Amino acid sequence: MSYNSTCIQPSTISSVALPIIYTFLCIVGLFGNSLSQWVFLTKIGKKTSTHIYLAHLVTANLLVCGAMPFMGIYFLKGFQWEYQSAQCRVVNFLGTLSMHVSMFVSLLILSWIAISRYATLMKKDSMQETTSCYEKIFYGHLLKKFRQPTFARKLCVYIWGLVLGIIIPVTIYYSVVEATEGEEKLCYNQRMEVGAMTSQTAGLIGSTFIAFSFLVVVTSYYSFVSHLRKIRTCTSITEKDVTYSSVKRHLLVIQILLIVCFLPYTIFKPIFYVIHKREDCQQLNYLIETKNVLTCLASARSSTDPIIFLLLDKTFKKTLYDLFTKSNSPHIQSYS
Repeated sequence: MSYNSTCIQPSTISSVALPIIYTFLCIVGLFGNSLSQWVFLTKIGKKTSTHIYLAHLVTANLLVCGAMPFMGIYFLKGFQWEYQSAQCRVVNFLGTLSMHVSMFVSLLILSWIAISRYATLMKKDSMQETTSCYEKIFYGHLLKKFRQPTFARKLCVYIWGLVLGIIIPVTIYYSVVEATEGEEKLCYNQRMEVGAMTSQTAGLIGSTFIAFSFLVVVTSYYSFVSHLRKIRTCTSITEKDVTYSSVKRHLLVIQILLIVCFLPYTIFKPIFYVIHKREDCQQLNYLIETKNVLTCLASARSSTDPIIFLLLDKTFKKTLYDLFTKSNSPHIQSYS
């Protein structure tokens, strides 16, 4: 497909709104996630598997927030920079790399958190007389690993290695090969926004990956609900209602995050790659604007995660409350 540099033109949304939004999200996200990481690393002594998952999730969030200034500058100045300029190459390479690496890492970790929370529920219930042999093996041995801190650390390291090993070569190939094939004059152009064959294929694979992560969370949530209904028909769980409600809330929050932030991006990306091939500049501009807004929405989750941590982890909430109120210093020290 031929690329026409004059076909797409940045609108007010791209050149004004998105830079402002990315700047705001960057400031909020860096503050909230830096504070969260400090709490996880220095104020919580006995770390559970959930704390380890959340600490790596915060690292991914900080990477997203670090990419936001590059994204904001690109939308603010991209239509003024030359395509082959150093600032265009640096902003796009670092912004694209950081954004996609952290996005996929955070999705995997959110999936493992969902599995870990589900395993918390099954810890005791898998040993009940009403539980089948298959359930005892699956819940008692396989899911139990996701609750082990050692396993959680190794799993997170593998996640980073896998994602970096896949995305870095694709990004380098795009920057060195695909990005140099065109004759565009401006940094903000159709090739940069749409991508060539390799980057489009990688984008479709990424969308499939996001859909898989969403499926894992949804499956965990509805398996939990199904199991809860089952044991409620067999025995009284009055004493466990608080634990069950907590796990259910955790899984529901993660599911809502994926639905609001990632599902629109996942659904639209394949549609974008199919429809953009039509020779209609006005339609192409609308598609690109939509893609950029949905990408911004997906990255916004990283800035709001510290609020989610308050809902997911009681230790984090209590520690943060004590730090701000300074009303219970001995209790704070007990975590370290």
